[in-house]
Amino acid sequence: MTITRLESRVHRSAFTYGAGAASQGGNLRLRSMDTLLVRVETSDGLVGFGEGFGFTLVETTRDALERLVAPACLGQEEADIAALTQLLERRFHNFGRNGPVSFAISAIDIALWDIAAQRAGKPLHALLGKAARPRVAAYASLLRYDDPDAVARNVREAVRRGYRAIKLHEVALDGIRAARAAAPDDIPLMLDINCAWRTLDEARAFCRAVAGMNVRWVEEPTWPPEDFCAMAALRREGHAISAGENLSNPHDFSRLIEGNAVDVAQPSVTKHGGVSALRDVFAMARDAGIAVVPHSPYFGPGLLATLHMLAAAPEAEPIEIYFADLEAPPYGEALAVRDGFIDVPAGPGLGLTPAW
Repeated sequence: MTITRLESRVHRSAFTYGAGAASQGGNLRLRSMDTLLVRVETSDGLVGFGEGFGFTLVETTRDALERLVAPACLGQEEADIAALTQLLERRFHNFGRNGPVSFAISAIDIALWDIAAQRAGKPLHALLGKAARPRVAAYASLLRYDDPDAVARNVREAVRRGYRAIKLHEVALDGIRAARAAAPDDIPLMLDINCAWRTLDEARAFCRAVAGMNVRWVEEPTWPPEDFCAMAALRREGHAISAGENLSNPHDFSRLIEGNAVDVAQPSVTKHGGVSALRDVFAMARDAGIAVVPHSPYFGPGLLATLHMLAAAPEAEPIEIYFADLEAPPYGEALAVRDGFIDVPAGPGLGLTPAW
């Protein structure tokens, strides 16, 4: 079957995330939560949905999709999804191997996997692995507040909602200490530093300061995010490190893993080449004996595809959920976290259709 039609739409929703009057975090610049939905139709009438990474770049990704990537897909055979994704990556590599073009390719790959699973009459996770988990644990990924009181308040709220693991985007130690005091001791914290530290010594001092706080990982501690040597050095000192969201593709993950730089790999299905790329990263991580906990701070088909990936994986790992309350989520309440878990749709394909 061939691809006959591609369309895109920005799903925009107001949201709240518990910031207080004293909050100064970078997330305050977000005025809405934008999701780039991509609809792909094939010659036999099947329709699949994907998502390209967006947030404040949503219109840029959409432009790359509509001007470059979508026209190249029309008339293409869709059965060999990985081959088509690789063809697109090679054709458009001069426009950047990490950015809006890659995000657009990722969206199409997700949509084609949705179609493939529909054609097989199975939920997507059944094509990806045998675990068939009916639900996946979720961890709350709090946005950045730069306000210890707001951190503590939102940590307590996340615990009240049933989350049993919490990620912070705080850099200051007073905010991290406030979170640790607000959460039960058995709830692990994950610390996303967003490449804040420019030297290994700064990162080393931070990791030592948070030791003993039940921290599962320190995420992307140094700038630039490709500084695998710094991450490997921190690991040799006994600090658990995660990274991946700012890499370009599975080739970068191969170097990350071969460099012994991470305990946890974090590919993004809406950035790095869709489901096809995540399958590759899961395989190489499994061979190396490291965990995969995908980057997934989104609410559309990207979140749903990640959910299916984790439902299929041999090792149970939690899914990242942005701790923000959307006024109009793309799937309504179907992907709501209940008692710390998200139910995996059992219908064919992704199993849900987003608001369109």
